[in-house]
Amino acid sequence: MDIHEIKLKLEEQKDQIERRVNAISHDLNRSEPLSQDFSEQATEQENLDVLHALESEGKFELKLINNALNRIETGDYGLCSECGNTINPARIAALPYATKCINCAD
Repeated sequence: MDIHEIKLKLEEQKDQIERRVNAISHDLNRSEPLSQDFSEQATEQENLDVLHALESEGKFELKLINNALNRIETGDYGLCSECGNTINPARIAALPYATKCINCAD
């Protein structure tokens, strides 16, 4: 996989995650009151907790992707941020926003 393909893949992932995070944010910002039923309130609160967790994870992944795209632009992509060695292409293929080689990732 060349750097252009990686960039396209990252941009596609970014678009998908942004859409998902926006949809979750929209759901969270609806101002519907919780049910009057206590057991139903517990379920609704659990659902809100899951949505908050998904939103947080999505935002974190967006940060990783944006950092990878910035590294592509600066020419640092594919180099370990710890030791400066090249990150194994198999690791990049599996985790395109990896910042460390397998030895430094521990």
